[in-house]
Amino acid sequence: MLIATFNINNVNKRLENLLAWLREAEPDVVCLQELKCDDRSFPAAVLRQEGYEAVWKGQKSWNGVAILARGAEPVLTRTALPGDPADHQARYIEAAVKGVLIGCLYAPNGNPQPGPKFDYKLAWLARLRRHATALRRQDVPLVLAGDYNVAPTEIDVYPTKSYEDNALVQPESREAFRRLVGRSWIDAIRVLHPGQRIYTFWDYRRYRWERDAGLRLDHLLLTPNLGDRLAAAGVEREARGREGASDHAPAWIRLR
Repeated sequence: MLIATFNINNVNKRLENLLAWLREAEPDVVCLQELKCDDRSFPAAVLRQEGYEAVWKGQKSWNGVAILARGAEPVLTRTALPGDPADHQARYIEAAVKGVLIGCLYAPNGNPQPGPKFDYKLAWLARLRRHATALRRQDVPLVLAGDYNVAPTEIDVYPTKSYEDNALVQPESREAFRRLVGRSWIDAIRVLHPGQRIYTFWDYRRYRWERDAGLRLDHLLLTPNLGDRLAAAGVEREARGREGASDHAPAWIRLR
């Protein structure tokens, strides 16, 4: 079972990029972020022609998340992260696919910091941790995949000082991610590639893609009951180098 997460950065604008990657990689489950379209504009019919059924939560011009399943119907369980009824940003969706519960998330960026956007980021990550803990205690096989907008350690950022003031690398952001993972969750890419510089995001500016000046912001966290099934994990780096590409590349895991 191949499960991927991909911040597509406007699903309609980059639909051809997405379709090309789907045809090549043939993932079984895909978590998409930054749809940047409302619910009516999501390209469900086109994706269905490619063999993917989908559930989604859109938001015009901003945010938006979706879960695609190849040859299966995702069973929708949630379209928002619990804990704040006043939060209407489309950042979380959850569905069961082939016996695995999939949580697709797009965490807040948090810039500029300090300030209200950074406070919202930290509060959102705290809500995610509480919800993840509640799900884990149900002992269901669960994957939390998406753009966490956190580079957890120094090895997850290319050697630079240019991000020192960025919300993605602040001690509070990293501590929130560390508390989320705790001793129970499996950070799939880091577990299988300890000590290796692996990036999922390259800013469009300053030739960062060409210089491989990236960050690892997109993560797939697994419950312990999937640990023995984790066979491989990686990043489809080549997707970032295509014309008109998103500034993220798909990250993926393969489960036995």
